[in-house]
Amino acid sequence: MFTIRYTFIPACAKIGRVFRSKTKGGTGEIRMEKELVFLPYKMLQKGGSGEITEKKSRFIATLAPVESEEEAAAFIESVKKKYWDARHNCSAFVLGERAQITRCSDDGEPAGTAGKPMLEVLLGTGVRNAAAVVTRYFGGVLLGTGGLVRAYTQAMHAGLDACPVVTMCYGTELRLVTDYNGIGKLQYLLGQRSIPIEEAVYTQEVTLVCWVAHEEKDGLLKEITETTAGAARVRVSDPFYYKYKSESTRKKEESG
Repeated sequence: MFTIRYTFIPACAKIGRVFRSKTKGGTGEIRMEKELVFLPYKMLQKGGSGEITEKKSRFIATLAPVESEEEAAAFIESVKKKYWDARHNCSAFVLGERAQITRCSDDGEPAGTAGKPMLEVLLGTGVRNAAAVVTRYFGGVLLGTGGLVRAYTQAMHAGLDACPVVTMCYGTELRLVTDYNGIGKLQYLLGQRSIPIEEAVYTQEVTLVCWVAHEEKDGLLKEITETTAGAARVRVSDPFYYKYKSESTRKKEESG
């Protein structure tokens, strides 16, 4: 089975505590850091557009997935050329799983009434590696500061609603190798944990391929050992980000 994988810099945060203790030499600090926590994020599977009308002004939101500042700038410029006759083409983009790079532009609207609320929608919904342009065709009625913020925010949500969004989870690929006597046990175990089987290869032995979230890996490996009495062999890949699909999404794709 052909599988598309995405390689990203891990989005992570350190969780730790600082303990203070008194010693003969004074008060010291002992910093204890726990394991890194790798955070999921969302990305656009493909671009899309949505539109709202507010007091005769048209607001058209166009979004696209991007991987670099250059790609974001090129996308924004292409939308400006498409809607060259519009009063405003405001923009925002977010790059990096932890939103390391963010940019926004009001393109002539009052400061903070367009680009910033657009950026806040991307950040608030957890969407990363995406660029957006909201085009405004002025309808002759001034909206005021609050009205502009609401209009650009609503337009962004309309645009996002038109885009397929996927959740990216940090985890590993497990290749489980077992004999035919153990296949049923492994299928049951994975089913109980709602872990889909990405691929199954049947030869003299059976190989099952699945993706598991980073925080679930150790617990699952322990259960595999217990369930198969150590008979199953497991190959663990290096960690990577993968598309998470809910059970309902998978069933919808399988049904056509």
